[in-house]
Amino acid sequence: MAERVAWGVTGSGDRLREIVEEMKRLAGEYAGRVEIRVFLSRAGEEVVRMYGLWEELEGAFGKPSVERGPNQPFLAGALQRGSYRFLLIAPATSNTVAKIAVGIGDSLLSNSALQALKVHPPVPVCVMPCDLEEGFTVTRLPGGEELRLRIRKEDVENVERLRRMEGVEILRGPEELGPLFRRYFGRAEPR
Repeated sequence: MAERVAWGVTGSGDRLREIVEEMKRLAGEYAGRVEIRVFLSRAGEEVVRMYGLWEELEGAFGKPSVERGPNQPFLAGALQRGSYRFLLIAPATSNTVAKIAVGIGDSLLSNSALQALKVHPPVPVCVMPCDLEEGFTVTRLPGGEELRLRIRKEDVENVERLRRMEGVEILRGPEELGPLFRRYFGRAEPR
């Protein structure tokens, strides 16, 4: 029986295409061993559609589950019961990071992360924040245009709060997804 990963997507388009490509690659590499289920925040659904990635996600992972409330779908309970090996939130907006960092569980992904961390030992929560280092960054809009954004020190402080939480792992980018899967599931079988 395949192990499962809960993959949460928030309302950020930052590196979203690269993350989707890497998750598709990993799903192929670990086919039959790991099942990836996609959970979208309300804003995540909007952004996935804006970037034209809905059909791609649905084709690779089945129909994504979209947030209807903090406990709908009931991802938190499935995480606590051990139905998933870990929760991955990638990309994670500064809003989602801040909520988890201060314990606000009023959305599907923040609530699920906080509930996963309450289990003893905690269910791992792996977060790929958009705002890692103070300063400026450039991201791509759905049409391909570049947008320059300022990353505030407050956003970086929230990432650091997360980093110090038991059970939380911070990922710097899509290139860290492969090593994450290898740590949890071993090397993929050659195809």
